[in-house]
This record gives sequence, C-alpha cells and structure tokens, in this order.
Amino acid sequence: MSGFTPLWFLVGLGLGVLLAGSAITIMLRIRRRTAGALLDSARTESQALMADSRREAETIRNSAVVEGKMEILRLREELEGELKGRRDEVERAARRADEAERGLDRRGEQVDRREKDVGAKERNVAEQEGRLAGRQDEIAALIREQQAKLERVAGLTTEDARREVLHRAEDEARGQAQALARDIKEQAKRGAEKEARRIITMATQRLAAETTAETTVAAVPLPNDEMKGRIIGREGRNIRAFETATGVDVIIDDTPDTVVISCFDPIRRETARRALEALITDGRIQPGRIEEIVAKKRKELETELVELGEAATFEVGIHGMHPELIKLVGRMKYRTSYGQNIYEHSKEVAWLAGMMAAELHLDVALARRGGLLHDVGKVLSHESEGTHVELGVEVARKYGEKPLVINCIQAHHDDAPHETSESVLVQAADAISGARPGARREAFESYVKRLTSLEAIANAFPGVEKTNVIQAGREVRVIVTPDRVDDVQAATLAEDIAKRIEAELQYPGQIRVVVIRESRSIGVAR
Repeated sequence: MSGFTPLWFLVGLGLGVLLAGSAITIMLRIRRRTAGALLDSARTESQALMADSRREAETIRNSAVVEGKMEILRLREELEGELKGRRDEVERAARRADEAERGLDRRGEQVDRREKDVGAKERNVAEQEGRLAGRQDEIAALIREQQAKLERVAGLTTEDARREVLHRAEDEARGQAQALARDIKEQAKRGAEKEARRIITMATQRLAAETTAETTVAAVPLPNDEMKGRIIGREGRNIRAFETATGVDVIIDDTPDTVVISCFDPIRRETARRALEALITDGRIQPGRIEEIVAKKRKELETELVELGEAATFEVGIHGMHPELIKLVGRMKYRTSYGQNIYEHSKEVAWLAGMMAAELHLDVALARRGGLLHDVGKVLSHESEGTHVELGVEVARKYGEKPLVINCIQAHHDDAPHETSESVLVQAADAISGARPGARREAFESYVKRLTSLEAIANAFPGVEKTNVIQAGREVRVIVTPDRVDDVQAATLAEDIAKRIEAELQYPGQIRVVVIRESRSIGVAR
C-alpha cells in the first residue's frame, strides 16, 4: 500500500497544475497589455518630443536666417558707406587735380607772357646798348677835342689838367656831401619828432580814458532828515563810536538828506561810506552794531582789493605777478596823487607805454608791467620812510620782479639812468597821463579864484538873488527873485550864464548851471 499513489492526490495535483497555468497565463496577458500601453505611451511621448524638436529647430533656423539677413544688410550698408566715402574722396581728388591742372595752365600762360615780355625787354636793352655804344664813341671824341682845346688855351698838359679837375671835383663833392649830411640830419630830426608826435598822439587817442580828480570827502544820501538824529545818537554816542571805529570825520550840516564823510585816507573813507550805508539800510544804529558793520565792511574791502588787482593785471595782460604785488595794485584804487586816482593812472600808463612799444617794435610786456607798477610805492608812502620811487623799487625787488621792470620804476622820475627804451616809454606815458585835462587837481589859489569868478558872473545878471557854487565848482545854483524873473526868463537866464562862463573862464570838464525860482507865501496865525 505504501507504493500506491491515491487517485485524489493525482487529481488534486492536476487541478493545481491547471490553476497555476491559468494564473501564469493571466499574468502574462496582463503584463503584455501593460507593456503595450507603456509602448504606446513611449511612442506618443517620443512623437511629441520629435514634434517639439522640429518646432524648436525651425525656430532656431528662422532666427538664424533673420540674424544672417540683418548682418548681411548691416555689412551692405557699411560697404555702401565706405564706397560712397571713397567715391567722394575720388571726386574731391579729381576736382583738385582739375583745379591744379587749370592753375598750371594759367601759370603756363603767365610764363609765356613773361617770356614774351622778357624777350621784348631784351631787344629793347640790346637796341639801347647799341645806341649807348654809339653815344660813347661820340662822347669820347668830344672829350678828346675838349682836352686839346683846354691844352691850347691853358697851356697845361693833360695830366696837370686832370689833377686840377680832380681837385675841384673833390672840393665840390666834399661841400655837397657836407650839405647833404646836414640836410639828412635835419630831415631825420624832423622825421623823428614827427614820428614821436604821431606815436604819442595815436596812443593817446586809442586810449581815450576818462580822468577826473578825486576829493577827500564822500556824500552819503539819507532817506530823510530824521536819520541824522539816529546817526548822532543820544548825546552823540553813535557818531563818536562811528568816527572812532572808522577814523573819519562825519559832517552833519543843514544839507538836506545828506551826510558828508571826510578823511584824507581813501580806504578808510570808503570803508566808512559803505558801513554808514549798511547801517542806514539796517536801521539798527548803536555802538555795538557799528563796530560789527565796520569790521565786516573792512574785511569785504580787503577781499575786493585783491579782486581789483587781479582785474587790473588781467586787463593789462600781465601774468605771473606775486600775490602781494597784486594786492598792492588793488590798493591803488583808493590812493590818489594830486587828486588823480593811482589805479586808473597806472593802468593808463601801462596801456600808453604798451601801445608806443608796439609801434616801435619793443618789448610790449615789459613796458606794460613797468607802467602798471611804476607808482606802486605810493601805496606804501604813508606807512614807510622814503620816496615812492624808493619804496616801489624795494617792494618790487622783494617780490621777485626782474631788474628791467625795477629800472622802469626807478627811472620814471630820473632817479636812476634808463637802461632800456621801455623805461623811457614808461616815463613818457606817466607824463602824458598826468597832463590830461582834469587828471590832476588844480592849485588852491586858482581853484578859489575860479569859484569867485563863477559867483561874480552869475550875480551880474539882473534878477539874481543869490548864487551858490557847489560840487567843487562843477555846479552853479542860481536863486532868482520870482517877481522879476518868470519861468521862461529863468530858462533863458541859465543859457546866458552858461555862455558867459564858457567865454570868460577856463576850467576842466563841464559846469552845470541850475536856476531856481520859487514862490513862498507866509501866513501868521495869532
């Protein structure tokens, strides 16, 4: 029994095998379907990727084509521009060649004409030489004939006659040479004087600078007469503080709406004028404010002096001057000499000397530099001992000016010999500038005499009640009696007085005549 296999076991085994085969078959079908689905999905995805790749490749190709076309267009434009430039250059070269060819043709024609003229002149010269040769033969025959006659008449040999003639010719030539030398010398002298006058006149006319004598007072206008009391202050403390801070004299009189500042030092006077104007505008006039404003204006003026010096050197065309010298040049603006402003005078001397140097082909820069600095010592004359020439030489040497410039300063009043022609021109220009009408203040006696004469001329007319001469003799105010002179007669009177002043007096500049006619009615209430 142990070797016999039961039937049910075999049946069970067969059913197990069938079930296992069915399961395997089903699993294989499922896997086949899954693999087919994956394959279809892979095919679809690959097709989509291929389509995207084709589109991207097409886009890249189109973009490359467009960029290629743009590059081709750019290269074509550059090539066309280059070709156009070369064509223009070729055309210009062709035009130049044509012009050169035409110029050569014209020159060839000129050469032909000159050759013809030279040929004609050569023929004329040959003819004249032939005629001269014939005349020389005739002259030689006449000379021999005259010599024979002279020998017969004078009984002299030819050699003796020749010596006699030579002696006489020598004496005559010597006399003529001396006379000619005298004439040439006189002509040269007259020509030199005429040329010197021409150069000086030309330089003076080209400059034509306005020159006026300056005074030692400055008038400051006021908004009203009440401001005078504020300037004076309580018990005069404001005016005392102002005069102490500025070093000037403040003159307050009956002149309406005006205060006068008097000082011999123009810089202090200008500082005071500016400070007073600032105080009037500010309105706060008190000792503390006065000192503050004066210090501020003094500092502003110092800065302005440097700017004035730089402006003068720039205007005259001078470079490389020491800053301290530039500051001294600016200080000239507020210095005077016989009433003449040294700043304007020095610039005028520089221009005149430069113009004359240019006419004479000399060193213009040296003449201008010496002219601008020739009176620099006057800025220091009240601060140091010595003449303005000595002080100018000292300060110029101190700040590195060249010896030739120093000589222009030293020799302009003949304190030293002139080493250059430019120093002589500086001296001449200084004399011309100082001699201009109105440049220097007249003498006190003649000034007073002119004022007296002005008053006498105006008072001589009928109807004149009172005459005042103001503005240093530049204005005459005539007050007339209203009952005797009407408005029409007042206008005529002003003209008549002006004409008489022109006819009888000599004066610099011009004089203004003002006729004042006013009526006053006075009533008294009791």
